Amino acid sequence: MEQDLKVSPTVSVIIPAYNYGRYVESSIESALAQTYPISEIIVVDDGSTDETECVVGGFGEQVRYIRLEHAGVSAARNRGVAESTGELLAFLDADDIWLPEKIAKQVARFSDPEIGLVYCGMQEFDSASGEPLELQLNGAEGWVAHQHVLFEGKIIDAGGSAIMVSREAFDIVGGFDTCLRNGEDWEFCFRIAQRYKVGYVREPLVDYRIHIANVTKDVAEMERSMLIALGKIFETEDESLRRVRRRSYGNIHKVLAGSFLYSRDYSGFARNVLKSLWYRPKFLRFYLRELTRRRNGGVKR
Repeated sequence: MEQDLKVSPTVSVIIPAYNYGRYVESSIESALAQTYPISEIIVVDDGSTDETECVVGGFGEQVRYIRLEHAGVSAARNRGVAESTGELLAFLDADDIWLPEKIAKQVARFSDPEIGLVYCGMQEFDSASGEPLELQLNGAEGWVAHQHVLFEGKIIDAGGSAIMVSREAFDIVGGFDTCLRNGEDWEFCFRIAQRYKVGYVREPLVDYRIHIANVTKDVAEMERSMLIALGKIFETEDESLRRVRRRSYGNIHKVLAGSFLYSRDYSGFARNVLKSLWYRPKFLRFYLRELTRRRNGGVKR
């Protein structure tokens, strides 16, 4: 599906914030420091009880502030888009930071009229020490919907702060799913990838903050949200997509098993191991190999 964007399309920045008053100043400053002109910055406060409103207010008319009752990041992003005017929409989580060239390099990729979403690489950093951690540059581009749903190899490996979409694409797919409290970025990207090409800037243009609030993720919520998302995806008449259903479910249960094991939730681990084996019996060799390695004292991160 082609879209008609201006040579220099307008860009709206949407920043959802929930009790990140200690971080949001740096995030806003990184948006203001972009080399590409930003039309507007909208902070949607998702019912914070900290100093978020005061910090945002310090930027005066440079930033528009909207307050909601707490409804989750998807609702906050959707509200921000509803209040915005830009032809392109860029999302920035209130605890992350953009490098100055981030928006310019993404906008350039929209010169291809078939592209509906462009994302970029990320550099994780430790919030306490500021030290760099994992570099995330393993992204896919093009017509990648089927790759994305398989959880194998390269997918649209993007947190919210790395995503830029056209307003047309956002409106056609219906925004972020407010029923999902985990994996909402993944599911949103899939819906766009079904209809549009995806672009990728293979550079770390987002500094992704690692801190206690995003390390101690609720794995049970991750399981619930991802299975809801897959249930929606496979309610389809697309035979090519339906053919990969068992493979997709087997792979996601394998991923979930690892997440539950890391969280030391052994019942959740066992449940997802069994489900992954039901969908993909070939994983038995993988689990036996991992069990042997652990018994021999192997460590895998």
